[in-house]
Amino acid sequence: MSFFKDSNCYMKDYNLSLWDKIKAFNWAYFICVSVLVSIGVLMLYSVAGASWEPWAIKHLARYGVTSGILMCIALINLRFWMRYAYVLYGLVLILLIAVEVMGTVGMGAQRWLNLGFFQLQPSEMMKITIILALARYFHGCSLEEIRSFPFLIPPALLIGVPVVLILLQPDLGTAIMVALSGITLCFIAGVQIWKFVVAGVLGAASIPIVYHFLHSYQQQRILTFLNPERDPLGAGYHIIQSKIAVGSGGFFGKGFLSGSQSQLSFLPENQTDFIFTALGEEFGLVGTIIVIALFMALITYGFIVALKAHSFFGKFVAIGITTNLALYVFINVGMVLGLLPVVGVPLPFISYGGTALLTLFIGIGLIECVHINNDMIIGRRGSIDDK
Repeated sequence: MSFFKDSNCYMKDYNLSLWDKIKAFNWAYFICVSVLVSIGVLMLYSVAGASWEPWAIKHLARYGVTSGILMCIALINLRFWMRYAYVLYGLVLILLIAVEVMGTVGMGAQRWLNLGFFQLQPSEMMKITIILALARYFHGCSLEEIRSFPFLIPPALLIGVPVVLILLQPDLGTAIMVALSGITLCFIAGVQIWKFVVAGVLGAASIPIVYHFLHSYQQQRILTFLNPERDPLGAGYHIIQSKIAVGSGGFFGKGFLSGSQSQLSFLPENQTDFIFTALGEEFGLVGTIIVIALFMALITYGFIVALKAHSFFGKFVAIGITTNLALYVFINVGMVLGLLPVVGVPLPFISYGGTALLTLFIGIGLIECVHINNDMIIGRRGSIDDK
């Protein structure tokens, strides 16, 4: 059953002044994001041994830059993002292909493009553009068309091509997030459940084949997830140390700058994927609950924006971006607690990483844009160029 009703109305003449947009901007939503970034700065300062270098100061500087980008994105007319959704998707797809040809190798993976002043990870940007492209596609389809098989071929290609390119880097975590975000939009658009069931059965049947083609370290991560103690000083080291750190934090934590696992560098990558572990050790259960509550507030508000939006495109964008944020949090927290395999997904706004932070702020900007243009009506059969 589709989440949306079909509509054949035309685009409503809807133009807000810049001042109206600024007044409509949800500052509480932005402040919530800023609090999470501030927590990230504190934790990066802590895991660096009470030093602003090399992570905390850069994270703070990136926050300043990406906040400006967020504001610009939020104040742009929603029609712009719909009009150029396919173009943006195509540009990022070209960058993904460029990674295979001339990408920079780091930590055993070829995921980045060296722009001189910045290391860009196109797979992170695809998390946003796949949502824009699918939102544009499903906005123009009726429910009857969505439920016909030929109309599912384009979205399948829109999802499948970048997922394959990302897997080749290899980056299993990002590929999973791109795939799940796309599948969620397909479900929300009205694709019948039985098609997902069939796809799920086929996917489950292909697991042995997929496992065979995984890199050896990816296979080790899966085996380690099933039994971390099989290699406590090797593949299982991350998870074992992570559990020790979180458990030792207790209810109120050991205190800021007092986490033994993080301060003594027992836990690798505690500035990126495992920063939630350092947070749990220093601030305990109370600190982690506060952080998760902030994330839940962001996620809840994102779905509220989607429900209130009058345009189908806006609804799809808000739901897609919010789902992507929820996947970030769910996968990272589950990963560091040993509930999911380690797949290299950072904790939003808190983990160190330039492209990830940029992607997240672009997503927040788009949700703010949908909120500001809440009353805009774009009919499914109307031209997006209509005034």
